[in-house]
Amino acid sequence: MITDHRTADELEQELTRLSDIKITFALGSHPIELLDDCDLVCPSGGVPLTLPLVVEAKARGIPLSNDSQIFLEAVPCPVIGVTGSSGKTTTTTLLGRIVKAGLGSERAWVGGNIGNPLISDVDKMKSDHLAVMELSSFQLEIMTKAPQVAGVLNLTPNHLDRHLTMDAYIKAKNRILQYQKTGDLAVLNRDDPGAWGLRDLVKGELISFGRHKPERHQPGIFVQDEAIAYWNGSSTERMLPRNLISLRGEHNLDNVLAACALAVAADLPVEAIVAGIEGFTGVEHRLEFVREWGGATWFNDSIATAPERAIAAIKSFTLPLVLLAGGRDKDLPWSDFSSWVHKRVDHLILFGESKETILSAIGPVRPGYRPFTIDSCNKLSDALRVATEIVEPGDVVLLSPGGTSFDEFQDFSERGEFFKEWVNNLT
Repeated sequence: MITDHRTADELEQELTRLSDIKITFALGSHPIELLDDCDLVCPSGGVPLTLPLVVEAKARGIPLSNDSQIFLEAVPCPVIGVTGSSGKTTTTTLLGRIVKAGLGSERAWVGGNIGNPLISDVDKMKSDHLAVMELSSFQLEIMTKAPQVAGVLNLTPNHLDRHLTMDAYIKAKNRILQYQKTGDLAVLNRDDPGAWGLRDLVKGELISFGRHKPERHQPGIFVQDEAIAYWNGSSTERMLPRNLISLRGEHNLDNVLAACALAVAADLPVEAIVAGIEGFTGVEHRLEFVREWGGATWFNDSIATAPERAIAAIKSFTLPLVLLAGGRDKDLPWSDFSSWVHKRVDHLILFGESKETILSAIGPVRPGYRPFTIDSCNKLSDALRVATEIVEPGDVVLLSPGGTSFDEFQDFSERGEFFKEWVNNLT
């Protein structure tokens, strides 16, 4: 049984794709009567647990689950789980490359919140395979099973429109450690107070990562003499030179360090780590170069759905910036974003539902101070037209919204594809 508040007309394409599968649909509402013969309720990631149907299921003692939980219950091979407020997709993708280099593509599986639901491939997996799984707070908040290797990259304010408080958000994230066993491994960012604050929850071995060498007896990844190195608690092993990293931005160094630590925790060889990192230029919609036009370079960072991720993008460039920001707000603070806009952004173009919220944080234009101009638009297409009018040779035009896409697009991917198509059609 599948229930959705959207109608059959609104779900026409989805229903057509599922027409050859025997499914009963309840569309247009979520009648409580659906629970009468129900053994298990699986809310999708976008469904809040305050939905009356979910609340009633819990009251009746009907267990909650999701595809990630069911996958972990059924998978025959070890799993590496990756979560955090930012960097999950880049780290998961990079780690997937490392696993493929170490075990071969036929034994490596990558998915989860990154787009590919691993449960669809679980029947193909064998005991000597290895799965890499991105996990969001929405998935983790009802899960009671954890991967054998669990990484928490960072914990900063995110999805507060859903979780309401930072405490609730952290509790959702820490379930990836809470349900591990004593023989499992945890990977934590010792430079991030939120992630490092979870170390008392670690039940097995802990491997950390950060910019500087860890404490004497703490195994961890760090940077030494412009190289990535591993300290095993008694000696240091040089893994690869830092200049082998092709990813743009200092924040991506943290993602590489995380991937190295997770690879070490999974006992993957250094040769595979080097092969996975070398030549990796990033994931689609994350600081993705689109083209040159008008003497400027245009970048798609649609995946930046929080102000913190937009800040990381801003810090990745030194050339004059034309920034397109907006979308739907997640009830997150914009004060730090505002500070970086005033430091680095020459022209700010706002769009979508959150434009007034962001404008309030930025304040009015002040002569002689960045941003030199601020434009406010309803849609991304309007913002792009403004960008073409003000862009100058040597500029960087950057779509890094800081908000979600749901005010105008289905997801950040659709927003990014729209941006790329629009820019590529410029003549």
